[in-house]
This record gives sequence, C-alpha cells and structure tokens, in this order.
Amino acid sequence: MIVLGIDPGSLCTGYGVVSGENGQYRLLECGVLRFSSRQSLPERIGGICDALDGLIGRAQPLRLSIETAFIGRNVQSALKLGLVRGAVIALGVSRGLMLQEYSPREVKLAVTGRGGASKEQVAGMVTALLGLGTAPKPLDVTDAIAVALCELQRQEGSVQKAQAKGSSRRGNGWAEFVRASPDLVVEPLKR
Repeated sequence: MIVLGIDPGSLCTGYGVVSGENGQYRLLECGVLRFSSRQSLPERIGGICDALDGLIGRAQPLRLSIETAFIGRNVQSALKLGLVRGAVIALGVSRGLMLQEYSPREVKLAVTGRGGASKEQVAGMVTALLGLGTAPKPLDVTDAIAVALCELQRQEGSVQKAQAKGSSRRGNGWAEFVRASPDLVVEPLKR
C-alpha cells in the first residue's frame, strides 16, 4: 500500500510518500513545499494543490494521511492552517484517495512509542524505520513521513485484527474482511 503523508502549513508543507507491507516500509519520495509570506494565501494554497496533484499523479497513493491542526495562540495562523488543510483534503477526496487525519500526539505515539516525543526523536525513528543513512530535512518532511507511517501501521493493525478474527473459519474473503473492519469502509460522496 502506498500512503501520502502531509504535514500542512501555509508557508511550509512537508510531504512523504511511503509504501508498506507486512511491517516493511520504503520511502518513495519526500520533500517540502516552501512559499514566501509575500505571496497571497490563495497563491500559496494554489501552489500547494498544484504540486500535490502532480505528486499524486506520479506516486499513485491509495491513501492520504494528514496531521490535524495544532491550535496555538495565533488565531490567524490557525485559520490559515485550516484553509490549507481543507484544500489538501478536498484535493485528496477529488482524486479518490482514502483519507485519515491524525493528531500530532497520535503520530508520535505510533512512530516512537511516546506521544510527547520531540520532533528530533520522531526524525530519528523515521530514519531508523526506513533504514535511511540520515534524516530528511527539514523536520516538516520527517513529520509528514511519520504521518504516512502512522497510517500504514494503523492499516496493518486493522488488517491483522480482521485476519485474526476470521482465521478459524474457512472461506474468508473480501466480504468477511469488510464485515470485520467497518471502520475501514469509506462511503462514496453523494452529490
């Protein structure tokens, strides 16, 4: 399975494309989209969507995982982040990707085992899990990769749980998997 992880920001958006199967992960592509504060917010959001649309076309991910908004003291920053997240989510939905959102704490817990881990600790675990020589830079990139790894780990856990539930019965197939994993079913949008 291929997952696109996003660490959204209006000036700096990190992305990571990771494939994974049976606990084996491989980094396919990663980077950061940087924009000037002199650019208008609509220009930045348009640039983010254009770049991610091209990435989705190249990498062909099945799922999009995105970090939820961190609410700090600056209301303007939170509103801008919400607009970026909304645009990225809309792009993913329009491209048919399955979507999952994770809080920073959930991502840190999944990748490091500690919900309060530092960004540097997350970068270290991302580097170790993917067998990289050095951590990708900046930390927005390793955060995005961690979001993708979190989704892969969640999916593998759900699949293993469903397989364990049905392992004693014969004839397990797709229908049984869907019945055992209702949290994975995504209904199409009604238009």
